[in-house]
Amino acid sequence: GAEVGSIGLEVRVMIFNISHRSSYRYAAPVAQSQHIVHLAPRQLDRQSVVRHSLLIEPAPAARTDMQDYFGNQASILVIEDEHRELVVHARSTVEVHPPLTVDPAASMAWEQVIDGAVRDDGARDVAVLQYACASRHTRILPEVLDYALPSFPAGRPVLEGAWDLTRRIHADFTFDPHATDISTPILDVLEARRGVCQDFAHLSLACLRALGLPARYVSGYMLTRPPPGKPKLVGADASHAWLSVWAPGTGWLDLDPTNGLIPRDEHIVVAYGRDYDDVSPISGVLLGGSGQTMTVAVDVAADG
Repeated sequence: GAEVGSIGLEVRVMIFNISHRSSYRYAAPVAQSQHIVHLAPRQLDRQSVVRHSLLIEPAPAARTDMQDYFGNQASILVIEDEHRELVVHARSTVEVHPPLTVDPAASMAWEQVIDGAVRDDGARDVAVLQYACASRHTRILPEVLDYALPSFPAGRPVLEGAWDLTRRIHADFTFDPHATDISTPILDVLEARRGVCQDFAHLSLACLRALGLPARYVSGYMLTRPPPGKPKLVGADASHAWLSVWAPGTGWLDLDPTNGLIPRDEHIVVAYGRDYDDVSPISGVLLGGSGQTMTVAVDVAADG
């Protein structure tokens, strides 16, 4: 749909229906399990959650919906029925407005960013600075710093440097879903020049954090388009990951190194964190169970 802005320009408002169904099968029965789920899209200035539902089979004995440390919506599930299959099916309807256009060249020099991370009362802004720290998937390594530095010559505006880094990763790396898994070290990704969206987001974050810059991991979804003349396959979409870098006066700017673009109104944000571990869609602890196989079906459809 579209609405007319205050100066008469048409602003596109995208409405998405998202289905994310995860099924876990176990060779041996699970006696009891506990899970934390990040599948509810975030409520943001430019993103409104119209509807969200979570269907769990077997039904949990207890479910606690909460906001986690990073402000994401999360659910804690306790399942006490013995089971050989767990199904978690999230459905969401989300309205997304395009962000304001940002001029990367108008941002602050990258060397000054950390000193600019102060609140209105003059105190250090921990909510921003926490994202400048290394994490398990974004270790600060000499090889990572070497890769980052060509994008950040002295005095370069921080968002211009981050956008250049995003385009370099998109050009230098090949998307390959068979090259890595979530445990693949970032150095292996850097050497192989192959990976998936989580790898490219983690590499970008490690590069920025190696320079002391605050940047956060973003999990969510993206509208995908089938090749010309081909039908869109229901359930063939996937979760997506990108990053967001901070600059004083501008705030957070999303960057998608997998696609070499600045997200606008076709990316749906689910959660922010330091890396994948903070926001994985489903994690948990099992009593019993072995030989787990997982199938995930994701469908992102634009309404209208």
